[in-house]
Amino acid sequence: MGTPRTDRTKQTDIVLHRLEERYPDSTISLQFSNRLELLVAVVLSAQCTDERVNSITSDLFEKYETAADYAAADTDELAEDIYGITFHNNKAGYLKSLGETLAAEHDGDVPDTMDELTELSGVGRKTANVVLQHGHDVVEGIVVDTHVQRITRRLGLTEEQTPKQIETDLMEYVPESEWQQFTHLFISHGRETCTAQNPTCTDCTLEDICPSSKRDHDIDLASNTPWE
Repeated sequence: MGTPRTDRTKQTDIVLHRLEERYPDSTISLQFSNRLELLVAVVLSAQCTDERVNSITSDLFEKYETAADYAAADTDELAEDIYGITFHNNKAGYLKSLGETLAAEHDGDVPDTMDELTELSGVGRKTANVVLQHGHDVVEGIVVDTHVQRITRRLGLTEEQTPKQIETDLMEYVPESEWQQFTHLFISHGRETCTAQNPTCTDCTLEDICPSSKRDHDIDLASNTPWE
């Protein structure tokens, strides 16, 4: 139990194969119908569940249809419109600012490069990667969210600490053709089984190759702390 493959490429291949079998329909769960809606949804999803975001954006997208709508919005009113989203006041400012930038510098369109996207308020590399992959069909890297960060460390696929470092490390071992789906599989696994606080190791399809398995290991490699 809990014995990883010594070769990291082999470990990665086995993990992907098993997760693909376990979650054959894994995909993005945010709801959107165009690139602007995708961008807004991903900005709102930071430190917030996709389910909560979807419940808010169903009305938000009817009220704000263009970048100019966000640019012209009253920030306090916009904050009320996204109330229930984590850090809604800060994110209202992000939405107004990115609306202003898109309207003034990109003719209201969502840009298709990493550099231009990460210049927008509230947009880091993770958000930009999601928008590129699902809005422009451009795959430049691996989206490293909290699930990917946690589970890749638990599985011994990386020992890096930050999302950027983890992404760079993973890109050496994960086939480029799998970069987009990699994230969806790990999100599905993180939600269903390998949760942050109390993972269900006894029902995990990866338990026998996981060096963090609670069944025979004392340390959670995600945090390098003892299991409680």
